[in-house]
Amino acid sequence: MKNKNNFNIIIAGVGGQGIITLARILAQAALIEGYNVKTSELHGLSQRGGSVETHLRFGLPSESGKGIFSPLVRQGGADLIISLEMNESFKSCYYASLEKETIFLINNFVIPIISDKKESFVGDPSEFKKFSKKAFLIPATKIVEEEFKKPVLAGVLLLGTAIFRNLLPLNQNSIIKAMGEIVPPKYLSLNKEAFLLAGKIPKQLK
Repeated sequence: MKNKNNFNIIIAGVGGQGIITLARILAQAALIEGYNVKTSELHGLSQRGGSVETHLRFGLPSESGKGIFSPLVRQGGADLIISLEMNESFKSCYYASLEKETIFLINNFVIPIISDKKESFVGDPSEFKKFSKKAFLIPATKIVEEEFKKPVLAGVLLLGTAIFRNLLPLNQNSIIKAMGEIVPPKYLSLNKEAFLLAGKIPKQLK
């Protein structure tokens, strides 16, 4: 587990994938555990499937008074990058570095972009090796579509994967409690099911 005094997360994807809600759940869970938390949203036409990028930083207060002041993750400064779409994951490499030991948790899913009759661009996954020694590709959208018929739950499944694989310095109970405070009641049970389903995904799946 990485240093709890300063943990930096990038959540990337496109509008409609529930990225902002995912960031709010993580931020609330961190607050529940007593962390200082800063978040920032950078997005374009999120309502139309445009890129969405959320920064989340949290850490424990220190005796020196140093804490988390800026909400933005610096270049090469991410500890964990959660990407809900393959093309967006390549854009997020800006925040990754081998020195920081950045971990990628990627939804192996591409949102089609039709332009000049060309197929959607998807980079070579081997490119992640330049920025990270650990890049997990999980078919999250496929899994939640088959299980719940709700592709928007892919982000919650990835969040569960991060918790069950010990990629985050947060505990399961805090996440579930945060869900109860953030997710509307009529969707809460389904979100919890998707989160817990991540514990059943084979560890070797990459």
